[in-house]
Amino acid sequence: MSANQRNVAIIAHVDHGKTTLVDQLFRQSGTYRDNQRIEERAMDSNDLEKERGITILAKCTSVEYGEGENARRINIVDTPGHADFGGEVERILSMVDGVILLVDSSEGAMPQTKFVTGKALALGLKPIVVVNKIDRPDGRAAEVLDEVFDLFVSLDANDEQLDFPVLYASGRNGYASEDIDAREGDLTPLFEKIVEHVPAPQADYDGPFKFLVTLLDRDNFLGRILTGKVESGTIKVNAPIHALDNDGNIVETGRASKLMAFRGLERVPVEEARAGDIISMAGLAVATVSNTICDPSVTEPLHAQPIDPPTLSMRFAVNDSPFAGREGTKVTSRMIRDRLAREAESNVAIKISESADKDSFEVAGRGELQLGVLIETMRREGFELGISRPRVLYQEDENGNRTEPYETVVIDVDDEYSGTVVEKIAMRKGEMTDMRPSGGGKTRITFSAPSRGLIGYHGEFLSDTRGTGIMNRLFEKYGPYKGTIEGRQNGVLISNCTGEAVGYALNMLEERGELFIGSQAKIYEGMIIGENAKPDDLEVNPMKSKALTNFRSTGKDDAIRLTTPRKMSLEQSIAYIDNDEMVEVTPESIRLRKSELDPNERKKQRRKMGD
Repeated sequence: MSANQRNVAIIAHVDHGKTTLVDQLFRQSGTYRDNQRIEERAMDSNDLEKERGITILAKCTSVEYGEGENARRINIVDTPGHADFGGEVERILSMVDGVILLVDSSEGAMPQTKFVTGKALALGLKPIVVVNKIDRPDGRAAEVLDEVFDLFVSLDANDEQLDFPVLYASGRNGYASEDIDAREGDLTPLFEKIVEHVPAPQADYDGPFKFLVTLLDRDNFLGRILTGKVESGTIKVNAPIHALDNDGNIVETGRASKLMAFRGLERVPVEEARAGDIISMAGLAVATVSNTICDPSVTEPLHAQPIDPPTLSMRFAVNDSPFAGREGTKVTSRMIRDRLAREAESNVAIKISESADKDSFEVAGRGELQLGVLIETMRREGFELGISRPRVLYQEDENGNRTEPYETVVIDVDDEYSGTVVEKIAMRKGEMTDMRPSGGGKTRITFSAPSRGLIGYHGEFLSDTRGTGIMNRLFEKYGPYKGTIEGRQNGVLISNCTGEAVGYALNMLEERGELFIGSQAKIYEGMIIGENAKPDDLEVNPMKSKALTNFRSTGKDDAIRLTTPRKMSLEQSIAYIDNDEMVEVTPESIRLRKSELDPNERKKQRRKMGD
């Protein structure tokens, strides 16, 4: 019965402790056996999620609380906290009836807190506010609570939403309390608040079956698996169904071959699902996110929440370097097209379009991290790709003027570095909107900056702040075009030959700039092997060997000691390249190169641009 059920989402800024809290809810609800060995942050099951320590995909789970007549099933959705994966957050909020807003007791309300809270309040959901990490030595729980209230007011929360219950918790240590000074206990108060404040699903049991698809994934045996909430009626295994798009057109007709409910971390087969249940369904081959799955008698689709449009795009091209096909197994444009089409089906925040030459694809998304995760995932699947520099997507206002995406940038930095940060963002056409001390010798600075100027800035920011700065970005608006923004200050060192780099040649090149490769690295003509100390690009020979003479060497100049080359991650490489450059991505290597490998062709292009 849905009266004994609660559907709730946990929303928060990245790294405020959502997934860790869910771990403790599992433990204290008896979902895990006492002797069961489980990984930390069990909900982050994706390899990239574990490596990066962030949630990328929204996931459903459920726990049981109470016994006998008082037993309640609590369906929980763990959501991504990073703005680039906001498409996931927007979809799943339509499945739940309440939200737990988690806020770090030190960092307070951050940009993504505002984003997810705004979406939840707009849907009329009532929040339970949990001030997490209450045991932090730099915690400021009372101030943070005031910030949250101010945030709710600024987001036009209604009186009912402003009258939110508050708990103080430590997700890692597994306790929550209404007492701000509590430092022990369990999560019983949180379970009680969920049962008390999150309403039971408002469901139409007697109506025809309707189900809105909010998540999509694949199973090797079952095929396409659609997840969402049953809005009305009842569905049994093998019942006839059809899928409607947002305009009411029939997408496909079929049967519900398998129904699954969430029990802890598992999806368990069930024979029947009723209004208010969150379930997964198999049996359809075409239906996708935002489609309505329903009884064949239904002709009106359910309302699907609109998704914010993408703001950034990259070109994914077939790898045409001399080393193409040596390290990957999936290298053709057809394979890349099929893989990107599958991604666009399940990830509604991504848009794919094919170029005229059929060898490259424009992939538009919400940010560098989102597209970087897609590239890394494809790389691990065996794909070889050529990736262009990210570019923002422009629009036009009602007067025909060009507009571009802006982001709110919130930076927490040691006081001594604040001047450098303000200067660097001003160079990138960002405007400071707020600056205040945040305690502990740190300053919090807020900027409104064009997304175009922030591409590639994160690495420079970490260098400027000696790795101590924290930068958070969130899409703000489309605003007036800001004009030309200076790009990379230095040129690059370009190999003029193909083969293996020689230590002697690299030793000679070190005075020219910083190298990206070491001795015996495989290189090709047009590949970028380092950064020039000067603004111009320089073609060099990394294979030049020492001339042989009949004079005996003293042995002094034989002992070549090369400086450790600068190794860049995928995201750093994508952020580093200029408009005429690409990143070659394979399962084994990440290389930088010029888009046009032939030096004569590059000269022709430069002359054309000069004209």
